[in-house]
Amino acid sequence: MLKGIPAILSPELLKVLCEMGHGDTIVIADGNFPSETVGKNAKVIRADGHGVPELLDAILGVLPLDTYVEKPVSLMQVMPGDDVETPIWEVYKNIVSKNDERGDSAFAEVERFEFYERAKKAYAVVATGETAIYANIMLQKGVVIN
Repeated sequence: MLKGIPAILSPELLKVLCEMGHGDTIVIADGNFPSETVGKNAKVIRADGHGVPELLDAILGVLPLDTYVEKPVSLMQVMPGDDVETPIWEVYKNIVSKNDERGDSAFAEVERFEFYERAKKAYAVVATGETAIYANIMLQKGVVIN
């Protein structure tokens, strides 16, 4: 155990977050995301039983978002014809706003198959048990300044 580190951040996840360099990306994937397939060239971390919001909040407490890009946070865009709501996105925007002054403007919506292509290049994929639809989120790491 470490003081001040959220318990939801496993030793494996902390190690990966520390290993990531400026510009590297991490996907926090919902339970329907093909984490093992898309992440076959990445480090896949299992976080079954956890939802995306609590992991996102904990991760953003220790990982800065990239300030050299306009949109360091990506969401998987809803496919045309899918009649679904994405209320979890508002939760994400509130969490990001607590940790980055850009708030909503830090977000990009990425077409589904383009999101998968970008996810294949991610440093890591965190596979969660999140049941919300279109709940995948990708973060681009920034520079840690002391």
